[in-house]
Amino acid sequence: MTVGDRRRVSIFGATGSIGQNTIDLIARDRDAYEVVALTGGANVAQLARDARMLGAQVAVTAHEDRLEDLRAALAGSEVQAAAGRSALIEAATRPADWVMSAIVGAAGLEPGLRALEQGATLALANKESMVCAGPLMLRTAQENGAQLLPVDSEHSAVFQALIGEDLSAVERVIITASGGAFRDWPLEDLDKATPQQAATHPNWAMGQRITIDSASMFNKALELIETREFFGLDPEKIETVVHPESMIHALVGFNDGALMAHVGPPDMRHAIGFALNHPARKTLPVERLDLVKLGQLTFCAPCETRWPALRLAREVMQAGGLMGAVFNAAKETALDGFIEGRIPFTRMAGVVEEVLTRLSSQAGHNAAGITLDKVSEADHLARAEALAVMQDETWQD
Repeated sequence: MTVGDRRRVSIFGATGSIGQNTIDLIARDRDAYEVVALTGGANVAQLARDARMLGAQVAVTAHEDRLEDLRAALAGSEVQAAAGRSALIEAATRPADWVMSAIVGAAGLEPGLRALEQGATLALANKESMVCAGPLMLRTAQENGAQLLPVDSEHSAVFQALIGEDLSAVERVIITASGGAFRDWPLEDLDKATPQQAATHPNWAMGQRITIDSASMFNKALELIETREFFGLDPEKIETVVHPESMIHALVGFNDGALMAHVGPPDMRHAIGFALNHPARKTLPVERLDLVKLGQLTFCAPCETRWPALRLAREVMQAGGLMGAVFNAAKETALDGFIEGRIPFTRMAGVVEEVLTRLSSQAGHNAAGITLDKVSEADHLARAEALAVMQDETWQD
């Protein structure tokens, strides 16, 4: 599926932070790539600029009402404009060697599956795909001779630490967390936190939703579940520690007592570049650490009173089945409620916990039977239940 010596690549979620960092790396070595598809959301101006610069075959906006704007922005170019869910799925079925999956939320699941069905290498930044449907993702990759590569910095770190190692020798995996915007806030002040305050990260430059998820640790909760699904580890072997400097992204502990750590500055081009160039390593335009200047690294245990999402993630891992899909959908709906001012910051975890309780008998079962339809059904039920919980004044009190 190469064009001459050029690799065919597609980027889903091109206008977000992961997508923009991916484009930065590809643009630095433009002659090495044939760009098939770029997709984005409402920022059609950015989408069109990047599609023109990279000479993409097609640019797709998820918003059907922005199609004419996208067409206008692409006028005079050879880039095809398209919009909507069906266009997104069609773009995912176009032959490509390497596909970046960076659409935020459960919406990224089906495009990623379609890319795997084409036998592509899927660079997975959409953690929700593994949380909602890990067994389905792995099965689809295996059946189609495709490869899954993690792009979350933590899972890329684990993947790299495991190269050449025997997974049976792994005693534990430690995922680090910065603690987000409210790491040092008094607990009694969290009820008053605003979306604007929650959307300011101390180390990483990310989008609004993922930054708020970092403040609530729901992002880390998703990453714990993704670690289990991606690497097939028992939940008891997966830990998290708060590491304010965000220099160590993950550590793998082996049965001989050794810990292997991946250390680097908080720059997503590390993990993206590793996936883009795998199995080779190529020079990347990232900061080189000065350990003397850095001075020290600090760690502390996470407080589950402050971050109850971590406890909920462990319950989801133990339950299995479709509980990951329920967890993610309830989280996304609760996050909407916080951003829109309908619930306070500290209510998000309560909404998710209540939905998990209400749907546990329906969603917890053997993972072998997970299909896209079943995941979609669980997602729909959980979103409806989360809305009902947020509207229940008795529960609010």
